[in-house]
Amino acid sequence: MPSVELEYPKQPYSKVNRYDSRASYALETIHSIVNTCPILHVSFTVPGSPFPAVLPLIGHMGSFTRPSADTKDVLELYLHGYVSSRIMNMSRNGNRSAELSSGEGEEGLPICVAASHVDGLVLALTPNAHSYNYRSAVLFGYATVVTDVSEKLYAMELITDAVVRGRYRNTRVPPNAAEMQSTSVLRVRVVSGSAKLRSGPPSDDKVDRENEQVLNRVWCGVVPMHYTLGQPVPGPYNRVAQIPNYLEEFRTDFNRDSEEIALEAVTKPTKAAKAKHDD
Repeated sequence: MPSVELEYPKQPYSKVNRYDSRASYALETIHSIVNTCPILHVSFTVPGSPFPAVLPLIGHMGSFTRPSADTKDVLELYLHGYVSSRIMNMSRNGNRSAELSSGEGEEGLPICVAASHVDGLVLALTPNAHSYNYRSAVLFGYATVVTDVSEKLYAMELITDAVVRGRYRNTRVPPNAAEMQSTSVLRVRVVSGSAKLRSGPPSDDKVDRENEQVLNRVWCGVVPMHYTLGQPVPGPYNRVAQIPNYLEEFRTDFNRDSEEIALEAVTKPTKAAKAKHDD
């Protein structure tokens, strides 16, 4: 664990401009947002297409060479996908793609990864002042296909346990040859990243906050919003009568933590520069 808070370098493509006081470049903040997001949206440029491609993928941040590293440390992002998908095929030729798109000669396919959480609906006195309490992060980096078997197995366990804590070792493992052959894992070397967060109550203009008619007619406040994991429903060929302890403990912890984060976001405003309306 580093003794000082590490940050990603600010780059023109990663710097937050509007409401920059809500920005964070701290590794811990960005990595935590990414690692608690169930779906990551990965974008990349497809040669010959007028539009960028965006894929919803499952992923998690970690370090194969330093397995004990936490979110405060320098980490790689691992993404899971089908072996012959477009992003996997392009990443195998990523070195050439990077040279053509950036001219920097970096190894790997240049990609952007976005992760977002909504913690509350911020209902203000006027439509323009409505907002969300949110946590969002974007990573910028270069993706290459993992070829080392040990690293691939590490990443598969990392990603599986990101879905449900302890799930990997409580399944039929290791993956068989067909599974290993049909699944590819991308390692993303992150070069920059940023986060933007908003929390707290509504923030209306003074003229509206002093309007007695509006105050007496319009309800304002925050509706906390969070994921909830429901009661597990057995599959058609499930023979295990009792819900496993690891699963029930994960579900309990997840629901408690999600609710606490959403409620805390209501009462702890993000310090932001003075501005007319929220972003």
